[in-house]
Amino acid sequence: MEFNPGNNIVRLCLRGMELEDEGKPDDATGVFLRAWNEAANNFEKYLAAYFVARHQKDVPGKLKWLETSLQFASKVNDLTVEGAFYYLYLNIAKCYEELGDPGNSGKNYELAMSFKDRLTDTGPFYHGTKADLKTGDMLTPGGSSNYKQGVIMNHIYFTASVNGAGLAAALAKGEGRERVYIVEPTGSFENDPNVTDKKFPGNPTRSYRTREPLRITGEVTDWVRQTPGQLQQWRDKLASSKGDIIN
Repeated sequence: MEFNPGNNIVRLCLRGMELEDEGKPDDATGVFLRAWNEAANNFEKYLAAYFVARHQKDVPGKLKWLETSLQFASKVNDLTVEGAFYYLYLNIAKCYEELGDPGNSGKNYELAMSFKDRLTDTGPFYHGTKADLKTGDMLTPGGSSNYKQGVIMNHIYFTASVNGAGLAAALAKGEGRERVYIVEPTGSFENDPNVTDKKFPGNPTRSYRTREPLRITGEVTDWVRQTPGQLQQWRDKLASSKGDIIN
């Protein structure tokens, strides 16, 4: 399963987060509850319940929704959700701690630690760019950021989402055509901290970074391309972003 920002429930959750940023928590609660009511599968129910939990006014209510989110997340069995288990168990542990239940709190803290920094993704992996490269070439850190002028990147970034790599290619600098290469890490890698737990729990976009070269093993030409209007929206978001890139 690939994380899809065009999914209706994902879009509702994004809208709820925008309302939170605008200082409208009651409106955000309504949007998250709408997402829950419209959720049609385990992934959507897990995601909506996670955000509904954030707006509960008491600890028992928050615990109920977090455990509901965990229940549906456990049924998904997909890497788009695996990174969320640490935060689900951690927040559940904190709720039990506040409720004076050290037994359940400790058990959930242990479960949280078992998921912390666990990377089990084996790909295939992709890198989007406008550079004209060939099989066997190596991609290395040290290039300019596509998203922040004047920033030289200390890592090379890649993803297990071919559509995510396609979007990166469309947003990349340069005049060449959009290219999505199949890549193979030659060393260790980590979750991309610029997206992990920034909006959605875990790393649902399966985005990673490494200081070691990526070897190009092939190229794909078939992915979901954004419309000009959608690309402009992405560019506007990047231009208005106030956060610094974690480099």
